[in-house]
Amino acid sequence: MLTRKQQELLLFIHERMKESGVPPSFDEMKNALDLASKSGIHRLITALEERGFIRRLPNRARALEVIKLPEAYTPSLAQRRGFSPSVIEGSLGKPAASATATVKAPVRDTVSVPVMGRIAAGVPISAIQNNTHDISVPVEMIGTGDHYALEVRGDSMIEAGILDGDTVIIRNASSANPGEIVVALVDDEEATLKRFRRKGASIALEAANPAYETRIFGPDRVKIQGKLVGLIRRYN
Repeated sequence: MLTRKQQELLLFIHERMKESGVPPSFDEMKNALDLASKSGIHRLITALEERGFIRRLPNRARALEVIKLPEAYTPSLAQRRGFSPSVIEGSLGKPAASATATVKAPVRDTVSVPVMGRIAAGVPISAIQNNTHDISVPVEMIGTGDHYALEVRGDSMIEAGILDGDTVIIRNASSANPGEIVVALVDDEEATLKRFRRKGASIALEAANPAYETRIFGPDRVKIQGKLVGLIRRYN
């Protein structure tokens, strides 16, 4: 039997991962449950882990996996809120020439999405490369629109649940709302995966790791290349 707060936290983590593909940060969990400090979240997570509802992934800061849900929980709750699965385990596909993938209708279980090279979750690296190969992604993860995938290098987004070696699924977009995780192209040379913020007339690219500073740029220096919709993680 879970307490009310334990169940609230479990469902919040579950639904956030279905919505965005990554676990919420401790600050987001604290705010969602209206707690005064993150120590309360630590106690709730420990209790959920002891009861077998979640698992903390080893050697991965604040990376969580929901193992089971309360018996009273039904998928209809998530469906009413518009959530759909966003994280899967996967493997890399075969090389293909296509550079974009447009999903017109969910006529099959998976769709081929091009992997366009690597993206830095740390110090920005070279701009996005050409299509290297394709991967198969569940249609319900991405919905309609143009999508591509990038292999993550670096640890600046670990508190958003994005780890070095993950493959992120990106929906093409040229604009973003504050708080969304985006692919940002800086000075037409460097591509990086960061949380998008605005600081007055400037743009802030915010890491999810206290070891990295938020970088501030003039609006003419940053171009949004897409928004995160999910990720694929392989366990070796």
